[in-house]
Amino acid sequence: MAQNMGATSSSNDEGVSSREQDRLLPIANVGRIMKQILPPNAKISKEAKETMQECVSEFIGFVTGEASDKCRKERRKTVNGDDVCWALGTLGFDDYSGALRRYLHRYREIEGEKVNQERVSEELEEQAGGSSSHRNPQPRNYLD
Repeated sequence: MAQNMGATSSSNDEGVSSREQDRLLPIANVGRIMKQILPPNAKISKEAKETMQECVSEFIGFVTGEASDKCRKERRKTVNGDDVCWALGTLGFDDYSGALRRYLHRYREIEGEKVNQERVSEELEEQAGGSSSHRNPQPRNYLD
């Protein structure tokens, strides 16, 4: 087991262990998100990206851990969006909790609308062509 621990804590070129790197968000994604809010000609140093990468990864782990504890106490295995919203509120991030709840509500509405549209489309196809969509018609050869 000591050999495994040594392999896990071995460092890459930047001195960050591979295990620690696994828990961080990809730095390219962090940089892309940071650039969205800045003026087009703004530059972001590597140090700033790495600092933000550490912070957001820690924040996500902190909130997810709280949500996970709630699920464990309720004997559930899946953390859902409501659990994350609850965790944000419990940890004192009420502003984020409210905004995330609104986003989650709208997301679910849109997903519900998509499901309903797919259902209606399937029903219309069945009405228009009978059950032809379920048969395997012979392909037409347009070259003949």
